[in-house]
Amino acid sequence: MKAIIYTEYGSPDVLHLAEVEKPAPKDNEVLIKIYAVSVNYGDTLARNFKGTSPGEFNMLFLFWLFAKIAFGLSRPKNKILGSELAGKIEAVGKDVKLFKAGDDVFGYRGQNMGANAEYICMPENGLVAIKPANMTYEEAAVVPYGALTALNLLRTVNIQRGQKILINGASGAIGSAAVQLAKHYGADVTGVCGTPRLAFVKSLGADKVIDYTKEDFTKNGETYDLIFDILGRSSFAQCKNSLNPNGRYLLASFKMKQLLQMLWTSKVGDKKVICALSGEKIADLHSIKELIEAGKLRSVIDKRYPLEQTAEAHRYMESGNKKGNVVITVEHNNKT
Repeated sequence: MKAIIYTEYGSPDVLHLAEVEKPAPKDNEVLIKIYAVSVNYGDTLARNFKGTSPGEFNMLFLFWLFAKIAFGLSRPKNKILGSELAGKIEAVGKDVKLFKAGDDVFGYRGQNMGANAEYICMPENGLVAIKPANMTYEEAAVVPYGALTALNLLRTVNIQRGQKILINGASGAIGSAAVQLAKHYGADVTGVCGTPRLAFVKSLGADKVIDYTKEDFTKNGETYDLIFDILGRSSFAQCKNSLNPNGRYLLASFKMKQLLQMLWTSKVGDKKVICALSGEKIADLHSIKELIEAGKLRSVIDKRYPLEQTAEAHRYMESGNKKGNVVITVEHNNKT
């Protein structure tokens, strides 16, 4: 089968098309014929992880060390990237009960990756579910990572109807899902993003959109019940005056300083710092599917690239110009 592989860390130029062995499902696995794969921040990070210092990494040093070991110290251990996918089940192992050949599915591989290929095997109890009926393969493939993470993190703060919420980094995978989920919970949502993505974030349902290149949300006099910072680009010191009494400053990316602030604010003051981790479960993926089919969550595709042009997709991801999701489409000939 065809796959995009990389045998060394570096720029998008390290990605190239190759023929690799087609996998066969184990007794508890399903074989998925892939039709679409997302390109997200995790893909570009893993591709050049050797060049990512602990300071540049968005999380704790310990997490950087674990990722370094998982991805490979000097060369990548897993030569195929791609963590989100959608496709059709071609075959199932003899013990599989939840799926059958012909089922349309979408799923998430996490750090295991491997989806930049024509086929992949996943355990039936992994993060794989029947694809939402009202989404194409391309639309479904870009959903799982961002929606799973946003759903888990927003649950930690128990959003109430009518609350004012600001999402800093509203145009990425997590942020765009968080905008829609917060609206679903009945919040008044402000999204912060760059100029090229203002219309995109507005289209997701944000009540207000702030262009961070023209306005500093920490200095405009507005206050919020929750400030959700996706990539940790702000600080609690900057945002404290923008929080209402009992307001919360939620971080998806954090280092030791923010953890210590969380411990301190848990004991002192009414405004809290919350550092949260996402623990994805299959039940959450099923919940996301239900929200999609109910019209509460959608995805916006900015650009599509064929599998052979995965390197170009990575370049576009890193250009800063994307206005939605980037997806790889996988064509199959009669021999596969």
